[in-house]
Order: sequence, then structure tokens, then C-alpha cells
Amino acid sequence: MTDVPEPVRKCASLLKGIRTDTEKFAALFMVTKLVKGKDCNAAGKKLLFEAIGFPFLKKLLVSKELPSDCPPLVYKSVALSILTCFCQEEELATHKDIIDAIPTLLETVEQADDEDYEDNLIVVSEAYSCLKSIASHEPGQQALLATGAIPKMAQIYSAQIFQTDEALHLIVLLVEKFGVASWPEDPTVFHALIQRIALDLETDHTDRKYELCKIVADILITCRREIILNSLEGQIWPESLFKGCGDILKAKIGPKQRDPALHLIATALQVLGIQWAFMDEQKSFFLQLLQLAAIEVRMQMDEKKLETTFKQADLMTCCFTILEQCIEYMATDQLDLEPKEKQTTYTALKGAFNQVLSVLTRVSQDKIRDSANPRDKNFIISTVRILSAWLAQETTAMRPAIYKLLPFMLKVANESFHELKTWRAGPKEGTPPTDILRVMLPAICHFAVEDEARRVLFTHKQDEVLLESLELYFSIAHWKRPPIPRAERLKRMNEPDPVPTLEQQAEMKVARAAIVALCNVLMNFTVLEPKRAEDGATFASLLKFVVENLPELKDTPDNLVIHGNLAVLGLLLLKQQSKKVKQNDFSICRYIQATIRFLWDAYNIDESNDPTALVVSIAYKGYWSDLSELWFLGMQTMCGVLPLVPWLSEFALESGWAEGIVKTLKKVKIGTLPANVKSAYEDFLSQLVDVNGDVQEVLKKADALRVCRNHRMMDLGKKLFGD
Repeated sequence: MTDVPEPVRKCASLLKGIRTDTEKFAALFMVTKLVKGKDCNAAGKKLLFEAIGFPFLKKLLVSKELPSDCPPLVYKSVALSILTCFCQEEELATHKDIIDAIPTLLETVEQADDEDYEDNLIVVSEAYSCLKSIASHEPGQQALLATGAIPKMAQIYSAQIFQTDEALHLIVLLVEKFGVASWPEDPTVFHALIQRIALDLETDHTDRKYELCKIVADILITCRREIILNSLEGQIWPESLFKGCGDILKAKIGPKQRDPALHLIATALQVLGIQWAFMDEQKSFFLQLLQLAAIEVRMQMDEKKLETTFKQADLMTCCFTILEQCIEYMATDQLDLEPKEKQTTYTALKGAFNQVLSVLTRVSQDKIRDSANPRDKNFIISTVRILSAWLAQETTAMRPAIYKLLPFMLKVANESFHELKTWRAGPKEGTPPTDILRVMLPAICHFAVEDEARRVLFTHKQDEVLLESLELYFSIAHWKRPPIPRAERLKRMNEPDPVPTLEQQAEMKVARAAIVALCNVLMNFTVLEPKRAEDGATFASLLKFVVENLPELKDTPDNLVIHGNLAVLGLLLLKQQSKKVKQNDFSICRYIQATIRFLWDAYNIDESNDPTALVVSIAYKGYWSDLSELWFLGMQTMCGVLPLVPWLSEFALESGWAEGIVKTLKKVKIGTLPANVKSAYEDFLSQLVDVNGDVQEVLKKADALRVCRNHRMMDLGKKLFGD
């Protein structure tokens, strides 16, 4: 008590002795003066808070039964004025009584447009001040989220009620803490809020425009992306944001205006995708954006001290996001550029990435690479990510420098992957870590075919990490219903099967793409490092994983491409490890059946408009650009596996596949069978004849003679019928 100022102590003593509400209220005017004074410290405020008693303050805030000598709003104003001062101290701002008063404070700001408040808007301001102080601490944040403060503040801003910017700042404070969990699954409130801010941003031509850029970016990044994308029809805020950002880029602006605009553009691209940059169906905004981001990267990274570059981490990360989206879009060949535009674009990108490579090389040799500062660490991760995106497309430039930097890039990527793996194994709180290894996979696929880079990859045991990654992403793509506790199984027996949420479906889509990229890398390893594939423990584990998990994969259209990739990867591994394969190994048997199903179902004549034409099956047609080469490689590899593991031929016979091929080809019109398909089938059937004595009779019975004559399958004909 010794550190409490004497006037505060006297006032507290006086308050404790007061018996009537009228006297206590009169004493509050003295309290108001004291708590706002510079001598009233935290201990003094706590003493006054306890002396007044929160029940009395709450009575002033909500009760209608108050002395009639003052309007109720005056009582409320005095109570809020004192509470605002109390809430400046963490101990009081997190006090249970004040936390319990949150609904009352929210109700006050929601009623800001009521006639009662017109003459005393200070009440609303004080209520906002209390809420802001409460929202600065963990208990208050949790309570505000639980009481629906975010949707309520969003409605206040959407309706343009008094002091809406205060509501907006409160929303930002909370969404930065809770991220996606801030928003309900019904997107109505979110759309209304963003629509209001976007219209303000489009129409405002003061400096507030740039403040709104940062605010809308901070809110937009926390949305439930899949839900928002699925409910965009009829929403005009994407167009308002596009126009607002376009106006900013066309204006003469300095860093204070440009930086928040780039932040918003990067966020909009992350949420809405690259098509947002073409809302006017022109390419000018896209090209302007790409040039601006590339120039900004080059300028900020050009021969500066690392500390100076790292100070611009937030701006650089926004530019990286923009560049990554632009590069990925350009790789799809959907952008029609004039020769001059191509040259200008490539020059800008090359200049930017030369600087990125230079800075990352310096980072890898500097103590900052081990910085524990999250901001530094995130910037390094972002820099590795954007360089990986560039290397996925630029497959020849800067090779000596890249090989030198590759160990550091792998270290950063692998650490990020293991962070994600750990996060997924836990309670999954907050935003999941970004797996840079996944982003780096297309670049690693190129490295896998380059001798020097491949040596670096194996030196750093990258094959082991890639197997871990395959296991993780398969567990995500192969979604299973959550286990039901034994005690509830009977009760829930008739429940419909649950389906993945939109967020889970988005995760599964990302996981499937990762599996395809991983299979491409691992196929390259298997083919180009046959000795490792034959003897290495990692490759033995990889084959075990494939043969055990491929048969478990759900037979859905979305899984077809990963089914094909895993099937062919398994065949390549089986070819190298054939000496270790035990006859009639149950897991191998199931795997071969799943692989035969993939190869068999690719072509048919039943789904053709012409009953004599062989066509790609309807199920495969939509994915054929991803499956075509895979199918031919699978057929070719199967031909290589059969002489090494001849007992697998039994499955081709017993399943009816070999006979089915002949019966199908028999119906195909002469001269219409594509040469590459003919070769694939002929080679496969020839190998079957070589390794299994029972095959000849089966094929002859199916009228293989006519097939050989019709389609000029000379090699197969000789094996079956001699010269």
C-alpha cells in the first residue's frame, strides 16, 4: 500500500465508508479526476476499483432504476470514463468482472446511432476504448471471440454507424490473433464487411485509401478461402478492389502509398487467384504488376547490407507472392504476349532473380541464416520459396551458383516440411506452417536429372525426406472419416458417412499435386540411380510404401492421376528390386492388381461413337494430358518387369487383361490403331508369351491371328504362329 498516492488512498477509504448509491455516485466525480491524474499508478487504480466495487459500476451501465436527478446517459458516461482508465492496466482489463461486461460494452457501440446518444457520443468512444484495451490481452481476446464481437463490429462498419473505424481496428486486432477461426462458416457477414471497405477504398481519394489497403489485406488473408471462393457469385467487392488498386498503380505515388497497395494486391492474389489480375479482361494490369514487383525486388536487394534488405522483409514478401503467381500463370501458356512484351518481362524477371540469388547466397554465408527472430526466418523461407518457383521454370540459367546454394535451400525447405509434419501431428492450432519443400518439388525434379545437382541431393539424404513427404501427403489425400469412440458406435451406426470440409478438400487437392511432383522426382531417382534403387534402404521402404498403400487408395476421379503415378513408380522400383521380391507376396499381388486396373482401363471401344475406334476412356479423358506419358511408361516398364518377376504374368492372365486386349483390338478398324498404342500392346503381349507358356493358347483362342494380321503385329505373330 505504500506505493499508492495519499489522495488515492483517502478516496478509496471514503468510498468504502459510503452506504448509499447517490453518495457513491457523487464521489465518482472525484474518482474520475484521480484515475486520470499522472500520479495514479496501477496499484492505486486497483485499490479504487475494489473500493467502488464492480457491481456498482455495472448498475450505472445497465440499470434503468437510477436517481432521476440526472439522465441515465450521464451515469453511463461517468462509469465508462472510469472503466476506460481501469482497463489501461492489464490486471484490471483481464479481471473477470470486466470480461463479463463485454456484452454490455458491445451493446453500447451497437446503439451508437440511437437518438439517445446524439448529444453524448463520448459514451460510444469510451466503450470502444474499453473494448480496445480488453482486446489487447489474451483473456479479453478469447472472450470477445466467444461473444461474437467480430461479426458485430463487421455489421457496425457495413452499416456505417458512428465511429466505424474504431470497429474496423478492433476487427483487425482480433483477426490477426485468431485467423480463420475469426469467421463463421456463413460468409454473409464477411462479404458485407469487405464489400463496404472495398467501396470505400475505390471511392476515397485521400490518404485514408492507403490505410484501408492495409486493413482490408489484414482482414482478407484470414478468410475461410474455400467458402468465400464458393460464394463469390453476385459479389462485387473483387471488382471494387481491382479498380481501387488499379487507380493507385496509375497514380504518382511514393513508398508510403505503394507499399500498402502491394500488400493488398499480394493478398488478393493469394485469396482470389491470378484471374483477379485480369478482371478487366486485359493484360495491362498483370504486366504492370509484374514489372513493379520485379523492379522493387531488384532495387531493395541491389548491393545493400543484409540488415537493410531484411528491414524491407514485409514489402519483399508481398513482391515475392506477386511474382510467384505471375510466373506460375505464365508457365501455363495462357498469356498472349507480343515479342517485345516477352523480352521486357523476361529481362525484368532475370534482373530480379539474379539479385534474389545473390542475396540468398550471402545469407547462406552469414550468421543471420541461424537467426531465431521469426521475422528474419520467415523472410529467408520466402526468399527460398520464390527462387524455387523461378527455378521450376528457368532450368538452365545460373547453374554453378545454384549448385553451390542448393544445400542451404534444402536445409530451409526440409526444416519447413518437418515443422508442418509436427504441426499436423499435434492439435493443429493456428495457421499451418508453409511447406517450402512442396513448393520446391518442381525445381527438384529438374535437379534430379542433372548429375551435379543429383549428387548434392543424395549427399544431403534428400531421398529420405522425400519419402517422409510422400507419406505425409498421402495421409492427407487419402482422407478417412475420424474414428468414432467405441461407446458411441452403436448410437451413431445409422449416421450418413461424413464428407471432408471445404478446407479439407482444398488440403487434399494440394496433397494430390504434391504426390504427383514427388513421384516425378522419385521416378527420376529410380531410373538414373539404378544401383541406389536396387540396394538402398530408402528405396526398399519406398517400394513397401507404394505396394501397401496403392490398393487402399479410393477409386475416385480426383485420385486417378496419383493412382497412375504411384502405380508406375512401383513398377520402376519393382524392376530394380526384382531379386528381393518373394513369390506370391500378398502386398505385391494386391499392388499388381491395382496397377493392371490402371493400365487396362485407359482405352476401350465401348465409349466410342464409332464401334470400331479405340478411344481414351471417358474417366481418363479429362486427365489424359497428365496420364498419357505415364500410361506408355507403365506399359513399357511392365514389359521390363515381366522377365524379372515372371510369376506376375499370372495376374495378367487370371484377370482377363491379356485376353481383353486381343478381343478389343479385334474390333478396331484396320489402319486406325495409333502406332504408339499398337507398339505398347504388342510389346506387352510378346513379353507375356515369352515368360508364360499358358499365354499362347489364351491369345489364340481370343483370335490373336486376326489381330496380328489386321494391325500388322509381326513380332507377336511370329511368337504365336511362327513365320
